[in-house]
Amino acid sequence: MHSLSGLRLITVVWSPGVLASVLLVSWFQLVIIANFCVGMTKISEKITQLRWFYGSSLTTAFTGKSLVPVLKPFIKLKNPLFVFPRTQVLYRCCRAMSKTNGTLSSSRPIVVKENIDLSDKEKQIFDRLRQVLHQFNLETKLRVAGGWVRDKLLGKECYDIDIALDNMLGREFCEKVNEYLVSTGEETQGIGVIQSNPDQSKHLETARMRLFDVWIDFVNLRSEDYCENSRIPTMQFGTAEQDAYRRDLTINSLFYNINTCSVEDLTGRGLDDLKSGKIVTPLPPKETFLDDPLRVLRAIRFTARFEFEMVEELKVAAADNDVKSAISDKISRERIGHEVDLMVGGNQPAKAMAYISKLGLLWVVFTPPEKCEPLISKEHDRVCVGYMDLAWRHMHGVGCSFTDDQRRLYLYASLLLPLRKTVYIDNKKKTVPVVNYIFRNSLKLKVSDAVDVMRLHAVAEKLLSLIPFVLSGQDMRTGELNWETEVIDVHVSLKLRILLGLLLREIKDSWRAALMLSTLLYKNDSSVEVIEGDLEKRKQVFRDVEQEILKLGLDKVWEIKPLINGKDIIRLLELEKGGPVVSEWQRKLVQWQLAYPSGTVEECIDWMTRQAQLKRTRT
Repeated sequence: MHSLSGLRLITVVWSPGVLASVLLVSWFQLVIIANFCVGMTKISEKITQLRWFYGSSLTTAFTGKSLVPVLKPFIKLKNPLFVFPRTQVLYRCCRAMSKTNGTLSSSRPIVVKENIDLSDKEKQIFDRLRQVLHQFNLETKLRVAGGWVRDKLLGKECYDIDIALDNMLGREFCEKVNEYLVSTGEETQGIGVIQSNPDQSKHLETARMRLFDVWIDFVNLRSEDYCENSRIPTMQFGTAEQDAYRRDLTINSLFYNINTCSVEDLTGRGLDDLKSGKIVTPLPPKETFLDDPLRVLRAIRFTARFEFEMVEELKVAAADNDVKSAISDKISRERIGHEVDLMVGGNQPAKAMAYISKLGLLWVVFTPPEKCEPLISKEHDRVCVGYMDLAWRHMHGVGCSFTDDQRRLYLYASLLLPLRKTVYIDNKKKTVPVVNYIFRNSLKLKVSDAVDVMRLHAVAEKLLSLIPFVLSGQDMRTGELNWETEVIDVHVSLKLRILLGLLLREIKDSWRAALMLSTLLYKNDSSVEVIEGDLEKRKQVFRDVEQEILKLGLDKVWEIKPLINGKDIIRLLELEKGGPVVSEWQRKLVQWQLAYPSGTVEECIDWMTRQAQLKRTRT
């Protein structure tokens, strides 16, 4: 719909060769509008007959007020799924109806370059590929596809180069590259081939090789034919335009033609959507998502990463039950976990999780086991995302410099914080934390990730119980804590240092992440409670506890070597061999060193022998 000085133009496309244009003018042109009313009704009927909006209903109406009626024609759609016919030409016409010059809600300007500036390395790679074409008189057109083109146009560097070929398979072209290298006396490169797997929506075979120390992926352009009652397409070589329309998003459908050194926007929307900051699919979104359901998560990731706007019809399709089922049934958990990992490691992880939650996909992605205890309620969805958002803002507010892996695990731990006490019974009748199941089964991430996140949760809980004593400066008694750790008999003023030191030795460099999680829970210790409270106060609590830990000299305490090793313990206590007794004394000696950081070896031995003698006396 366009507006020009009171004149509104609505263009409705019916089918190839049929075009109805209707002029709606200002209120005083009543005669024209009166004649138009019947036409609008017929247009409505025709659109419904053509089933442009599958599963929706469309009605038209005219309203008027006062003695001189002001007619306001409008079209109302119920359940506007916008599922257009599966033809590119007709879909482009339909999309043109809704295409606007809309601006992004953010005031942040989007700068899109007119041309792509190649780095020296990229020039080397593309020159080599053109040399291969020339050497073998190949008529193959080489195009860089997808994210590389998008990022270069946005002025960002990208090292992920995917090359699409129009008339041969990727491995065939890689073999030609090696033939060329042999002819020039250069060393050939190994070729890796990733087979297609249609059952998991991996439709194309991909070949990979290194050129000038850069990994390049080669894949053929594709078109897809769908058999009746089957979601798995028959793959064929296609044109660049057909391939562009099979891409996940318009901003990822751009090509850089290596033969002509030019950018190609074959959907006619890629550059416009990039400039206006819109996340749009080249074909109807539900169709696109059912072809490869992972595209839902990719759309969410790019929406969050670039802070773009996801169009409404895409949101409707992403929340569709058929699409949710396809995510669970068609996509391998490894692919889902990889996509989630990219979101969590990205620049806007909290926004990405908020989108997943709003679309009703949180438990589709982070699928919990059946029969959890306590039950995971609808409240958990909101609270999990709320904790991650709070954790993200808390981290930036405090200004901690985490490593990439520490940051990643901290964010996972914050998202799953409300589930830290939730368990289930596995096939071996063992009680297992749900967090462990989500990492190992729902996301198929590393076992160590599950262990590290659960350790962060456990240490955060214990730090939470120590925070009141740190802030108040009062001496503590270990009986006041619900810990399994038995503390050696020392003056009460030393026990806080021992307990803090033990926790830091357990969590090591990630102790600040655990402390940050504990301050999120501070005075808010409920799994399904609405997260409230002053973030500034939480930051102050974090800083106070952090300063106390540093003042006690506990940073890097896990690097302190024991004054007495296991062999010395066996010798001093005249034991026949090692075992549980030695392990117990090692734990006690660690506590002694924490209590007396300036203690000598002689003092440590003296304390140990006296304690051993007391124990024998009691026995």
